[in-house]
Amino acid sequence: MRYLVTARVKAGQAEALSGAIDSGSLGRGSVAGDEYQRNMSEARERDDGRVQWVEVCYCSTPLAEEREYWEEYFDLEKVQDAHARSRCKDLNGAESWACSECDCTARLEARLASRGQPFLDALRTRK
Repeated sequence: MRYLVTARVKAGQAEALSGAIDSGSLGRGSVAGDEYQRNMSEARERDDGRVQWVEVCYCSTPLAEEREYWEEYFDLEKVQDAHARSRCKDLNGAESWACSECDCTARLEARLASRGQPFLDALRTRK
C-alpha cells in the first residue's frame, strides 16, 4: 500500500537527519531498506514547514516497521492512504509485492513535486 505522509522535522533534529541521510544510515536495520533514502529524495517541504512524501509500506498497520525510524527525526502529523485501497493490487491479492513497481500514485507524486521545495534542499540550508 502507499501512504501520503505529512510530518515536521523535530526541533533540533535537522542536522542529525541530514547526517543520517548523507551517510546512508537513515533506516539502517529496517526491512524497508533503501525506501527511506528514496522517500527523502522525493519529499517536498511545504511553505508552512510540513514535509510530505509517498511511502510504500507492506505492513498491515501503516508504517508499523518504519514508524520508529521516522519518529526519531519527525513528528508524524498524518499518515493517510495515497489511493483507494480497493485498487491496490498488493492489498487485494491480485499481485504480491505490486507496490514496488506500481505507478498508482504517479499523479499524486507529480502534484507533490510541483508544490513547495525539495525537502533535501530545504534541510541542507537549515544546517
